[in-house]
Amino acid sequence: MVSGAALCASVVSGVELFFHSLLPTDYWLFPTYYLPAQMDSTQTFQVFDRGPSPAARLVFFAVLSLLLMFVDARYRYLESTRSVLSVLVSPMQRLATLPGVLWQDASDFFVRQRTLLEENRALHRQHETDTAQLVQWQSLLLENQQLRNLTALQRRSQFTVQFAEITYAERDIFRRKVLIDKGSTNHIQAGQVVMDDKGIVGQITRVYPWLSEVTLITEKDHAVPVQVQRSGLRSVAFGAGDTSQLSLRYMPVSADILKGDVLVTSGIDGLYPPGMPVARVEKIERDAAYPFARIVCSPIGGVDKHRFLMILSAQPKLPERPEEEPAAARAKTRKAGGH
Repeated sequence: MVSGAALCASVVSGVELFFHSLLPTDYWLFPTYYLPAQMDSTQTFQVFDRGPSPAARLVFFAVLSLLLMFVDARYRYLESTRSVLSVLVSPMQRLATLPGVLWQDASDFFVRQRTLLEENRALHRQHETDTAQLVQWQSLLLENQQLRNLTALQRRSQFTVQFAEITYAERDIFRRKVLIDKGSTNHIQAGQVVMDDKGIVGQITRVYPWLSEVTLITEKDHAVPVQVQRSGLRSVAFGAGDTSQLSLRYMPVSADILKGDVLVTSGIDGLYPPGMPVARVEKIERDAAYPFARIVCSPIGGVDKHRFLMILSAQPKLPERPEEEPAAARAKTRKAGGH
């Protein structure tokens, strides 16, 4: 087998023979013979300016490259040299590519930043939209649940009922009244009781063709005959002008009433049907220096919470209350009885 050195020597010899064949024989013996005849005597003769032609150089270096490639591929002589050169050139390669890498990284950063900002804005808009929809859905769920409760109450009720929706609220903050979308065209009459799924809300006090005015039980000095559900004690609940308060007046200090007692309609005077929830006792103040206790209650019904209400049918009219005799007539009656 021919060694790599012998192969290189043979290739170099072949290249020399190739160049000898390209030039005349006497060129190598008398190179000055071929100098230009017009050379100025003042010009310095440069021996190394003459040499092989560019084509010869190209052929030489091409053959040399092929030779080195063959030797490296066949005998792996340049493996270590290539490794050393790659280590030496690697920092220069990194330095040469550093501007491009930095520019690409900066471009990617600004692109990602812009993309993240746009996505953030889009997510904020979507969040606001979803929040609004969620609030609306929650409101619809609450209304749906209330309507379900009203429908269930209608099935259990012994009265004929109509459903109504609040269309207007009183603008005067000292008046507790609302307008509903049922009027005389719907056979609504003054005095009918209005309630929600929890309890009594108010009473119709004025009727229009397509609307009706409802006075809430919290209207100042509006009276509702009630009784304590636990003990049956009768009383009258008065509105305090505040949507969250009712009061029981003229209750003796020794009255059988406790905090947490539920007040229901008593049915007295035929204004409200009996047994309807009205309020719950929240606070009782008893002072021996005063003959009456101070009792504060909170309405059970959603006086200022719901939009849909239920109108109960009109109560049957009670017999007319007899007129009271004048004081002078009562005095004469007592005197006649004394004689």
